[in-house]
Amino acid sequence: MASITAIEKFHLRKFVKELEKHRGRHTELVSVYVPAGYDLNLINKHLSDEQGTASNIKSKQTRENVIGALEKMLQHLKLFKQTPPNGLAVFSGNVSEKEGQTDIKVWSIVPPVPMNFRTYRCDKTFILGPLREMMESKEVYGLVVLDRRDAMLALLKGKTIIPIRKTHSEVPGKMKAGGQSALRFARLREGATKEHYKKIAEYMKNEFLKLEGLKGIIIGGPGVTINDFIGYDYLTGELKKKIIGTKDLSYTEEFGLQELLEKSEDILAAEEVSQEKQIVSKFLTLLATKPGMVSYGKAQVMEVLKMGTVDTLLLSESLEDSEIEEFEKEAENVGSSVRIISEETREGVQLRDLGKVAAILRYEISSG
Repeated sequence: MASITAIEKFHLRKFVKELEKHRGRHTELVSVYVPAGYDLNLINKHLSDEQGTASNIKSKQTRENVIGALEKMLQHLKLFKQTPPNGLAVFSGNVSEKEGQTDIKVWSIVPPVPMNFRTYRCDKTFILGPLREMMESKEVYGLVVLDRRDAMLALLKGKTIIPIRKTHSEVPGKMKAGGQSALRFARLREGATKEHYKKIAEYMKNEFLKLEGLKGIIIGGPGVTINDFIGYDYLTGELKKKIIGTKDLSYTEEFGLQELLEKSEDILAAEEVSQEKQIVSKFLTLLATKPGMVSYGKAQVMEVLKMGTVDTLLLSESLEDSEIEEFEKEAENVGSSVRIISEETREGVQLRDLGKVAAILRYEISSG
């Protein structure tokens, strides 16, 4: 699944938060997911059929609520001539908080990425799992910790480490076996080390290259070991291209994976929010060198936004939802691009401390 932008995630999160608030007294809240490319006429027919089925529900109140929700949904779907390109999710039900009263509402959202999920469900809550899943990061990283004796491969999804492969080498210990020459023993160790490295490289190829959404591979271990492993031809060119960093570690196995994650925060932050950091850095540089090319603070930015002067609008995620929507609406009117900036980086914190709103302008304006 393709990743979604920060502004799309904001709208999806807000939509889900709104629907999460509602609870039905019985299984009377209706959720319908229409996949991309699916015939909307078939959905309408299905909902009409479900109205007929619902007439058999014993409880009068539940029966009326389900039939009413389906009717409201069918009326709403008339707004769509066909299924939108990414599909459609529609929700309807009686959301009145007072027993015996009816307040049937309907919501719909076109997902930011194509949806292949189709369902019809009546439940006490709306079915929101597929929308929540869209908000989750689909990015995955490969982790490898190794020394001359052991190696472990794992996946990193979000902040969760999932070990997937462990291997142990046949490299003899440093104590020489009686009667063996030092030279022969060194050759044995060298040969076993090479086999160990080849095995790790093969596992990496099999486990990592087939992964959809693999953002990169990080390797950890003693510095000399990493250099030996990467420096020779154990890894294919495709694997080498995927390596985004290496870290010198004290441990291997599970402890090593945890240490690798802790030491790789700089690499991961750079990967995940590099564009965020770049755009805020650009703003800060202009602020220091060409202050007429930027604006910051809610009131000041809103003023230049309405004038049509803003090229890129930067909004801190710490703003209220209503404020983000207000700025986004104005930006849409004048064709300004919008970026929502997290507080996870130093630059994001600086934006927050500057008043949570900033703008890079299309042309220089005088401060006077």
